[in-house]
Amino acid sequence: MSGEQPSAKQLSARKAQSEADRTGRGKAQASERQSDADAAAVKKHGI
Repeated sequence: MSGEQPSAKQLSARKAQSEADRTGRGKAQASERQSDADAAAVKKHGI
């Protein structure tokens, strides 16, 4: 890890993914949000 703090987008996606994993609802949408957040982090931090 680069030592950077997660962005608000990453934190939100992580929370949505966790909720989807627990409830089984919205898994596809949460996965999409996680992918988008991860892609944004790569552009910003090069991780």
